Amino acid sequence: MVIIHTFRRDIGSGLRAPALRCICALVGLLIMPVSPAQAQNQAQAAPRPAPSAVPIPDPLELNKLVWSTMAAVHHANLAGNYSVLRDLSATGFQVQNDSAALAQTFASLRQSGIDLSNALLLAPTFSVPPKIVAANVMQLRGYFGLRPTAIAFDLVYEWSAGRWRLFGISIAPANLAQIQPGGAPVAPPPVPNAPPKKGKKN
Repeated sequence: MVIIHTFRRDIGSGLRAPALRCICALVGLLIMPVSPAQAQNQAQAAPRPAPSAVPIPDPLELNKLVWSTMAAVHHANLAGNYSVLRDLSATGFQVQNDSAALAQTFASLRQSGIDLSNALLLAPTFSVPPKIVAANVMQLRGYFGLRPTAIAFDLVYEWSAGRWRLFGISIAPANLAQIQPGGAPVAPPPVPNAPPKKGKKN
C-alpha cells in the first residue's frame, strides 16, 4: 500500500509525503446602503464569474482514469522501474518522489503478490462519490470487487497541462466483505422440493 497525499487517513501503512496544502481564507464583506440606481449600475458593471477551466470527467472517463493508474503501477511493479509512472504524474508528485523512493515504497505491494492487472477486468466501485477537494484536485476512493482478494484504492489527481495527472495514491489488498456496504449478500437456503401428491383411489 502506498500513499502520497496527507489530507486524510490512509488505508494502512505506507509512504507519507506532503503533496497537498489547502489554504482557506475568510473575507469580510462591508455592506453599505446604496440607492436603487447605484445598485443597478453596480449590477451591470459587476464582472461575471469565468466558467471553470477544469473539466469534470464523466463516469466512463473516471473508470478509464482509475484503470490507467492500475495498469501503470502494475507495469512498474513487474519491471521494478517507476520512472514512467513518475513522469506521467503531476509535478508535486515528481518533486516528492524519485524513482528509487517509489520502488522502495511499492515493495510491500509487490511482496503481497496481488495482481493489479485483474483490476482491468471489471469496473471500479466508488465507495464515495468522486469529489473535487480543491480548485484543480480530485479524489477517487473505491475498490475492485475481486475474489478472493479485492483491491482498495484512494487516488488523487491534479488537473495539469490539459489532463488529470496522478497526485497521490493508495493501493492495498482488501477483504471484500469488510469494504462492501452492508457486507457481501448471502443467498437464502434452497427450498426443498415438496413430495408429489398421491392420487386418490376410487
